[in-house]
Amino acid sequence: MTDLIASFRDRARKRAEYNRTLAELRAMPLQTMIDFDIAPNDFDRIARSAVYGQ
Repeated sequence: MTDLIASFRDRARKRAEYNRTLAELRAMPLQTMIDFDIAPNDFDRIARSAVYGQ
């Protein structure tokens, strides 16, 4: 039972981290996106990779 709760907490923590990362990417100024060669359609992939790995 404690493993189930720990797993749920870990997933909730990662989801919150994913949401924060995605929000930060969406708030990025256009010039920064151009400098890093990032398009808005890459945000989901970048956030997912940063939080969950490959």
